[in-house]
Amino acid sequence: MDKNRHHIDCMRMALEEARQAAEEQEVPVGAVLVAEDGDILARTHNRTIGDNDPTAHAEILAIRQAAVRLQNYRLLNTSLYVTVEPCLMCMGAIIHARIQRVFFGTRDPKWGAAGSLYNLGEDRRLNHHPEIMEGLLLDECRNLIQGFFRARRR
Repeated sequence: MDKNRHHIDCMRMALEEARQAAEEQEVPVGAVLVAEDGDILARTHNRTIGDNDPTAHAEILAIRQAAVRLQNYRLLNTSLYVTVEPCLMCMGAIIHARIQRVFFGTRDPKWGAAGSLYNLGEDRRLNHHPEIMEGLLLDECRNLIQGFFRARRR
């Protein structure tokens, strides 16, 4: 399978999840966690409001689902696709879980911890450094989150 096509397909799944979050009046962030062989380990979206849980970010929920599925808290050789740059909490969980690669669509200038406000993945004091690739389906990801907040301000 063409690697670029695979990355785009995974981010499209994350976008579907983000749209589902928006339908549920959640901040539209979606995440897909994929094994090295391409197997989808988890796909989910933000559920902080619905679950009354400030930790129910898409990335955290995907990590939890994949860890249960693999029966291992270490998610070695996996890739996480997320529509919006992970926050501090999520980057901390990504590092703890030893996720190998993180692909995100659009930056988060207010909360981003993969290059915008912080860059935890490059902090050499930490024992794991995931590869970070940004800008995958940038316009679609940015338009979704910006449109959601524009509509809320009206």
